[in-house]
Amino acid sequence: MNAMENPGTPRVRLQDIGKAYSGTTVLQGVSLDLHAGEVLALTGENGAGKSTLSKILCGLTDPSQGSMQLDGQPFAPASRRDAEHHGVRMVMQELGLIPTLSVAENLLLGRLPHHMGWLDHTAMRALAVEQLAKIGMTGIDPDTPVSQLGIGQQQMVEIARNLRDGTRVLVLDEPTAMLTPKETEHLFEQIALLKARGVALVYVSHRLEELQRIADRVAVLRDGRLVDVRPMAGVQEHELVERMVGHAVQDNEGRPRRARGALRLSARNMQRGRLVRGVSLDLYAGEIMGLAGLVGSGRTELARLLFGADRADAGEITVHAGPAGAAGVRTSASVTPNWRNPVDAIRAGIGLVTEDRKSQGLLLSQSIRANTTLAGMRKVARAGWLQRAQESAVAQHFIERLRIRSRGPEQAVSTLSGGNQQKVVFARWLHQPCDVLLLDEPTRGVDVGARADIYHEVDRMCDDGKAVLMVSSDLRELMAMCDRIGVMHNGQLVAVFERGQWTDQQLLAAAFGNTGTAGATQAA
Repeated sequence: MNAMENPGTPRVRLQDIGKAYSGTTVLQGVSLDLHAGEVLALTGENGAGKSTLSKILCGLTDPSQGSMQLDGQPFAPASRRDAEHHGVRMVMQELGLIPTLSVAENLLLGRLPHHMGWLDHTAMRALAVEQLAKIGMTGIDPDTPVSQLGIGQQQMVEIARNLRDGTRVLVLDEPTAMLTPKETEHLFEQIALLKARGVALVYVSHRLEELQRIADRVAVLRDGRLVDVRPMAGVQEHELVERMVGHAVQDNEGRPRRARGALRLSARNMQRGRLVRGVSLDLYAGEIMGLAGLVGSGRTELARLLFGADRADAGEITVHAGPAGAAGVRTSASVTPNWRNPVDAIRAGIGLVTEDRKSQGLLLSQSIRANTTLAGMRKVARAGWLQRAQESAVAQHFIERLRIRSRGPEQAVSTLSGGNQQKVVFARWLHQPCDVLLLDEPTRGVDVGARADIYHEVDRMCDDGKAVLMVSSDLRELMAMCDRIGVMHNGQLVAVFERGQWTDQQLLAAAFGNTGTAGATQAA
């Protein structure tokens, strides 16, 4: 009798699973059942052990203790290939595609069709088209090199590669982080079909609204321990958050508008091709201005112009430094059309938390210490020489202030979880004082606990008189944190809303180009 015929037999049983790296325990005593035909949501803060538990299940790493069963039989995969041979597959956050190969070759890697010893291209294309159709990617040419696809499309190819017959367990690790709403809907349709076929699914995500929509049960990890398992129906978001972080998290949705301070930055008629077209805005001390808009609307491009990361075709930026300006004096700096480079912007008191922390915001191979002091090395140098002890003291201070989970200042940033990496980026701009802080998707891929810590630091920056520009695709985030929200459309700032005068429908309407939205003021 198989597991489908006997609902009392779990598809997967984990018993007392533990894992330690170099004496550091990351999982301890996790026992959990996963049943055929269900979606188990696995959630918790960054560093709670979600990815480690998933990798143990899928043969990517061995447990330090404990055992597993698959359909009632002992299960101890020696490798990922071994786990896949038993029908246990994983879609990882880090894409495993080979960019130089075609979509079809990536989809069928390891099982390419042959005829008389030769690769059967006709059969390969047909199989690839069938696989792509499962996730709604009917417009993709299977012969396209993966390197030519957008990151969201690559994620969908990675998912399609794992939607195979014979799959008994499928682990999805943050599968929608890079997907559009339409792509997400296709994925959810496939999840429903997999459930109907009796596949057991583990869905790892920080997006609690997704978990509430598709999960049957939810398991919460905190500090490597399983702290809660319950049916998803009826679970409130704040309950999950409290279980994840161990305490209540403040809700900023109904907060009053902050008092507006002195003008910190003025940008006039900023222009960069068709990406940014005649955008003007003002940023004031003590307040947060949000920047909403669809992908490709020019939000990130505007932030990069303000920081000097890209060259503007035209425009003028004026910075009015406060008492804690980069040079420690009250000065103003004006540049036309823009900064020569980010060094000029930093010296004028502007900081940037980039959209992609791994490729643009951090030196991954370097330590927390080196990354923290990167923008302000003069502050930890004497006679031109870096003072290692002073650097370490600075890094340790921010490790404690920002609650960065680490082994200390010398730990490589690449070994930290996403949320803790993002905190290191914030530490850099706390160490190097700035009057204007540009935040581009500051909480993307960050769990609710780290997100709350980041929000707390942004609030402290506002209290200290800094001006903040927050670019985000998450309207809930903008509505909770911001005092004003500007909306970009087709490279232009088309409307600005004051706190208390917006709804998510109005913001979306403006993002789609409806500039007559009630409650909005026309942007300059």
